Amino acid sequence: MRRHLDRRLKLQWLRVIDAIEAQGSLLRASAMLGLGQPALTRALQEAEQVIGASLFTRHARGVRPTEAGLVITRLARRVLAELHRAEEALDHLAGAQLAIGVLPVAAVGVLPGALIQLKQARPEIQLRLQQGRMEELLPLLATGEIDLVVGRLYPPATPDGFLREALWEEPISFLARAGHPLFNQPVTPVALKGCELILPTVSQRVGQEIDERLAALGLTAQAPLRSSSYGFIREMLLASDMVSVMPRLMMVGDLLRGTLGVLPLDQAAPPRPAGLILPGDRPLPEAGLAFVAALRAHLGEIAAQGLSVMPDENSLRRKIHKTARTRSR
Repeated sequence: MRRHLDRRLKLQWLRVIDAIEAQGSLLRASAMLGLGQPALTRALQEAEQVIGASLFTRHARGVRPTEAGLVITRLARRVLAELHRAEEALDHLAGAQLAIGVLPVAAVGVLPGALIQLKQARPEIQLRLQQGRMEELLPLLATGEIDLVVGRLYPPATPDGFLREALWEEPISFLARAGHPLFNQPVTPVALKGCELILPTVSQRVGQEIDERLAALGLTAQAPLRSSSYGFIREMLLASDMVSVMPRLMMVGDLLRGTLGVLPLDQAAPPRPAGLILPGDRPLPEAGLAFVAALRAHLGEIAAQGLSVMPDENSLRRKIHKTARTRSR
């Protein structure tokens, strides 16, 4: 029978088939692509209907490709590889380009300083920034629409094939203006109860971590002012004795300039590693390596001021998670 695959086969189906074979599981494939499992299953069924054959069979540990599945998987990888080579060729014609995905806290925190250093060292690199939540950025990283993600490293719910490299810590901290009365006395939960708080509403996850930090210090009885505006919170801190609770490096520019400071509490905050999420199936482009170098240099300046802890430069990458199974090529 004539299948007319050249007219009917969709690129998204090829990505789905490639991921399922590589991961050996519909659940792991959906996590890698950032698709819900119902959407992934529907895409597979549509592809099988057009192809006219079953592509995978189930077994106790997941799925394995049928003979038809192996044929289509090889096709999928050839097509996807050719598309990747075409993108690289087009990038070469257009000049060095880099697409960065960034979480909201890093977007106003470490990223601006890193990009300033990158522009000074490599002004020819063309940048494209995509700010969003983790569940929005990982699918773009999987398909190659962005080259890397910068921000807080949350452990994945299921293996997803990405590399996670911790570069800095950004604990939930109490920030106040330089000269605030609390800098001249021991900072205790009792002392903080007398302060008016202003809190960022960045994301649900960050909000939960802030609330947990307040609860651990017995500060849940307060009714803080909350705002999603970084600029508004900054102005309120600089112009008053209000105190904010947030990821420390969210206002790293003011911390480096000395206009804001971190209140020294004896009770240590839980660790919050942050860094890079990288694709596990392709290397960073040269422009990406230049960005990572600029980011490391900026983080070195921050660490030199005692504002953050960096991993030992001579140590291996702190890979929080990488799927053990890799794609065959």
